[in-house]
Amino acid sequence: MKKILTIVLLFSFPILSFSQEVDPKEWKQLFNGKNLDGWRVKIRNYALDDNFGKTFRVEDGLMKVRYDAYKSFNEQFGHIFYKDKYSYYRIAVEYRFVGDQATDGPGWATRNSGIMIHGQSPESMGKDQDFPISIEVQLLGGLDKGKRTTCNLCTPGTNVFYQDKLDKRHCINSTSQTYNGDQWVRAEVLVLGDSLIRHFINGEQVLEYTKTQTGGGNVSGHDENLLVEGKPLSEGTISLQSESHPVDFRKVELLNLCGCTDPKASNYKSYYVKSDNKTCVYKKKRKK
Repeated sequence: MKKILTIVLLFSFPILSFSQEVDPKEWKQLFNGKNLDGWRVKIRNYALDDNFGKTFRVEDGLMKVRYDAYKSFNEQFGHIFYKDKYSYYRIAVEYRFVGDQATDGPGWATRNSGIMIHGQSPESMGKDQDFPISIEVQLLGGLDKGKRTTCNLCTPGTNVFYQDKLDKRHCINSTSQTYNGDQWVRAEVLVLGDSLIRHFINGEQVLEYTKTQTGGGNVSGHDENLLVEGKPLSEGTISLQSESHPVDFRKVELLNLCGCTDPKASNYKSYYVKSDNKTCVYKKKRKK
C-alpha cells in the first residue's frame, strides 16, 4: 500500500514539477527584511537565544551570518530556527556567499551553509549539540576550481531512500551547476511529509528522495531518545546554518501545501496537496 501511495504522489500532482502558477502573494515571507522576529538562535556551547557576537543579524535588508566576534570558530556551529513547524510545503531561500571564512573554520565548511528541514525543536537540542536532527539541504559555493554542486542532501541523525533504496550515506550530491563568486542563487525545496522531497536550483530540479526517517549518525551532543532508528520523519522545524563562512539571505519564503481542500470554503486553495479541513472557513448564510 505504501509503495502505491508513493507512486501516486510522484505522478498525480502538477505542482510537483513546479509548473503550477501560484500568486506570489500566497507565499509567506518568513524573513521580513527588518529584524529577526519569529526566529530563535541556537549556537553550539551557548544557551538557546544567545546570539553570540550577533552571528545572525539584519543589515541592509539582508539576514547576514557573520563571525567578526569570533577569535576562533572552534566548531561553534549555529542555527536560526523559524518559530513554526511544517510538513507539506515549498521553502525557498535566495543566498550568496561573501568574504572569507572564520578563523579555524573546518576546510569542508568553506562556502558552506544549509537549510535544515524536518528538524527537531531548538528547545530539545543539547547545549553542546552540533547540528539538529534534521534533513539538510546543503548550500555550497564554488571554489573557482572544479565542480562543486549545491542543493545537495546531508543527513545529521537521519536517513532517506534514494533511487528506491535505503541510503545511509551522510551526503548525496545533486546534479546542479557550480556557482562561483558572490552571485545570488535561489534554492527551493518541495516537501511532502515523509513521502517525497525534491530540490531545485534556479527553477531546475537537481535531486529527489523519499521516506525520510530518523537514524544513523553524524550528530553529537543530542538526546539519544530522539534518535529512534527508522522512525518516519514527516514534519519539523526549518532552520538556516552558520558553519563558519559568511553568507547572506535576501529572501526566505514558504508556500504551505496543507490546508482547506473544500472548494466551498472561503480559504480553499487549489494548490493544497494535503487536507486539513478543520481549518476551513465558511461564509455564514444571511438570515431572511
